[in-house]
Amino acid sequence: MEFKGYTFGYGTKPGAYFTEEVIDSFNKCLDLGLNWVCIPVALTQDTFASTEIRFDYKTDLSYIDIEKAVSMAHARNVKVCLKPMVNCADGVWRADINFPDGNMIGVDTYWSKWFKSYTAFILNYAMYAEKLGCEMLCLGCEMLSSERKEKYWRELIAQVKKVYTGKLVYNTNHGSEENAKWVDELDYLGTSAYFRVGESEGATLEGMIEKWEKVADHLEEISKRVGKKIIFMEIGCRSAKGCSAMPWDFAHRDLPRDEQEQADFYESVLKVMSKRDWFEGFFWWDWSTKVYKTKEEADKDVNFNIHLKKAEEVVK
Repeated sequence: MEFKGYTFGYGTKPGAYFTEEVIDSFNKCLDLGLNWVCIPVALTQDTFASTEIRFDYKTDLSYIDIEKAVSMAHARNVKVCLKPMVNCADGVWRADINFPDGNMIGVDTYWSKWFKSYTAFILNYAMYAEKLGCEMLCLGCEMLSSERKEKYWRELIAQVKKVYTGKLVYNTNHGSEENAKWVDELDYLGTSAYFRVGESEGATLEGMIEKWEKVADHLEEISKRVGKKIIFMEIGCRSAKGCSAMPWDFAHRDLPRDEQEQADFYESVLKVMSKRDWFEGFFWWDWSTKVYKTKEEADKDVNFNIHLKKAEEVVK
């Protein structure tokens, strides 16, 4: 299993990587014994139907910010996956960025404009990744509606390979692993592995293991069909009751805290997936840039953080 990784700092603001608080949090994350870290860089488009992805100097990471994060990882012999992402300012999930496939005379106007902007966006970070020696580049995250546009994706990949020489992966969503027909041109197939393996009430480690075995059998068949090993580019579970049945959830803030259920989620997937030779590893989601410092704070936290919780010992 190549990738023992974590995603660090989703939503990091400019300048944050130079502060002692974030540097300390970054080092605590790497102290888990990681050999990879994923650095996400998210830009924004105004709505799900906008064709331009924009950079905002007030909120978006500069080259210097990314350089700092990469250098901190490399200083500890940890490899880096740079992960450019796009979000919608209207709150719509990026999977729903979508346009008609053509007008009444077959002209693909909107997708053409959007992919022109998206390709420029990805190429910029591909050049950053090459310059900074990032060992892997993720070409997109959960862009489900766009995955059918095979021609545009293949053209984008060809452009990226002209400027970047490291490994390439794409991050689809759980249940959609075969939608992107163009992953044959990449090194790995990635997925956000938020599979329902627990129960809303009475989730157990044994029950989760049983469901992960079924998930693993299914993914093994997909790996064989597409000819690529699989990485869980995102995977995690909040320390809240019932979240193993909806591990993607971040919205239900009223759920009671359940540190054991979170730990069982992590232990179950590690037990099952570590035995599969087609599986290349994890990037756990996610470690906060300003993680809490005390057990008292951890005992109140119901987010994805595992610091000072039972799941942290499982991952170590």
